[in-house]
Amino acid sequence: MSLALNPVAFTLGSLQVKWYGILMATGVLVATLMAINEGKKRHIMPDDFIDFVLWAVPIGFIGARIYYVVFEWGYFSQHPDQIIAIWNGGIAIYGGLIAGLIVLLVFCHQRMLPPFLMLDIIAPGVMAAQVIARWGNFMNQEAHGAKTSLAFLESLHLPHFIIQQMYINGAYYQPTYLYESTLNLIGLILILSLRHRKHLFKRGEIFLSYVIWYSAVRFFVEGMRTDSLYIANTIRVSQALSLVLFFGAIILWVYRRKVVKPKWYLAGSGLKYPYNRD
Repeated sequence: MSLALNPVAFTLGSLQVKWYGILMATGVLVATLMAINEGKKRHIMPDDFIDFVLWAVPIGFIGARIYYVVFEWGYFSQHPDQIIAIWNGGIAIYGGLIAGLIVLLVFCHQRMLPPFLMLDIIAPGVMAAQVIARWGNFMNQEAHGAKTSLAFLESLHLPHFIIQQMYINGAYYQPTYLYESTLNLIGLILILSLRHRKHLFKRGEIFLSYVIWYSAVRFFVEGMRTDSLYIANTIRVSQALSLVLFFGAIILWVYRRKVVKPKWYLAGSGLKYPYNRD
């Protein structure tokens, strides 16, 4: 008998409020507070981050949905009425991140903010949000890996409630959400521990560190999942994009350091008004 946790946190009349939504909202709140706190050290006003979030979150959800629909077009082309039915599930984090990046670039241009500095400030919070939001997949019993055994899960020394939640339709499954969340937490701790080290990071390199770490983690985890989006039914979309981002971030890091050699400010140093653009 399944003892799965209820994905619905509470109801308000006919409205069901699910843990997935609560955890995503918590992640956004944590990311915003982290950015505001770090932004104060960089002399960027809290209102800038709040205004950015008000644009980035809804557009990010739209981007996450568009990304999913594009790579599941075989289904949605036959069911166009389901394209906007986001309440039935179907969003992709990479789509949300891409949309959020576009919003940030436009926002920085309008506010005359240095984009790489803003990315450095925001990236750790985004990573923290991902750590938190992945537990929404846990509550929904989704985004898991292939079938496994009870003995294997017990060998990982996982709490019983996690093992029990991985028992789905008569079988145990790999908790890939847990692998991704844990690895991202390790990356987050490393970035937060090192980002203020003097002369370690140039502007933009905290963001690039996040991209390199997350893309490596996602490539590994995506290979284990059973719900991947595919290109031509053979290539996992998220793995392909992870490879592009991983090597692209490394190349950009080296290029900016060795070739361009701009007059950067250190990421750990303060920034005074007026802003200087890279």
